[in-house]
Amino acid sequence: MEHEPWMDEALAEARAAAVHDDVPIGAVVVRGSGASAEVVGRGHNRREVDGDPTAHAEILAVREAARTVGSWRLDGCTIFVTLEPCVMCAGALVLARLDRVVFGADDPKAGAVGALYDVPRDPRLNHRLEVVRGVRGEECGDLLRDFFRAKRTPRST
Repeated sequence: MEHEPWMDEALAEARAAAVHDDVPIGAVVVRGSGASAEVVGRGHNRREVDGDPTAHAEILAVREAARTVGSWRLDGCTIFVTLEPCVMCAGALVLARLDRVVFGADDPKAGAVGALYDVPRDPRLNHRLEVVRGVRGEECGDLLRDFFRAKRTPRST
């Protein structure tokens, strides 16, 4: 499976989050591979706009994918996300039985796919995911850095 085009889709979702002042993280769930691959779920952070601490991009994309597929079991699917998933999201990916997680930027402060924890590959769990890290990592990281830099820069009135 070629990762860059799908990460483009996740980056577009991340930019949509910034429009409503949420941290720009985006995710897409893709079912299948090759010419038959299709996006079955999309999401971007909506914590601020929804007032919901669980409204992370991955959670919203997985919920939409489950509705689209008609099952909570998302085997045969890959999630592409711009930032390394947190503990909550990594756990949801395991529970949804996704085949793999592909992410862009590492998250050394909260990442649960290798940075602080490695939830998707923990042998004690009943399901494990393949992990691909660093796809368009620089671009994904720049989007986040630019967002937070703008937050810290005083606005002139």
